[in-house]
Amino acid sequence: MARTRSPNFEEQREAILEKAAMLFARMGFHAASMATLAKACGVSKALLYHYYRDKEHILFDVADAHVERLCTLVRETLANRSLSTPQEAEAALAALITAFLDEYAHAQHRHIVLVQDVKHLPTELAEVIRTKQRQVVHGFERVIAALVPHDTSPTTVSALTMTLFGMINWTFTWLRPDGPLTHRDLAPLVIELFLRGVPAAAHAHTANSAVSAALSSQHPLSPDPVTHLVGDPR
Repeated sequence: MARTRSPNFEEQREAILEKAAMLFARMGFHAASMATLAKACGVSKALLYHYYRDKEHILFDVADAHVERLCTLVRETLANRSLSTPQEAEAALAALITAFLDEYAHAQHRHIVLVQDVKHLPTELAEVIRTKQRQVVHGFERVIAALVPHDTSPTTVSALTMTLFGMINWTFTWLRPDGPLTHRDLAPLVIELFLRGVPAAAHAHTANSAVSAALSSQHPLSPDPVTHLVGDPR
């Protein structure tokens, strides 16, 4: 006979995910065992298995909840926004950068897991996460495409987008939560650095056809930029 769910089942699962995100971020996915997680949650290992059948599905739920939140931020930030002028596109990108850095500030453990540990998921679960990450990337690409000259290649737009993610996605490696600079303080620095450099970077990359050809033929950007966010799960 199947074990019935307690009235606070979902609440307990959320508490488990919060502890798991912290442990995975601090110890690494492989080092954080189910026994360690059970102890951190103050439950028995047997009870932990009542909520999750294995560690991979805990990892999936941690990453999926976070990337779904990022998808929501993109949808909400760009909803009803026009990108028909450079000023509108700049405002939209500034809003996205600020929203993402605000989210990273209070979801640091989950973000570390998303960036570093999705590669440990089975292929079919990793693909669910990567599909949602593509949605995030495409949202940013749409805004950046509105900022650059119309003849800018999709490869250049993707390169600019991934450069921006490189600026904001790895702040957990150096931005201390108790330090003098906050994520909100960082947002205008990133916005100004990126926005003032994007037109020049796009023009330089487009104008130098020899460099563009070399980049495309010898070192092409991955057809799936999300691979650069989470790595190849295989």
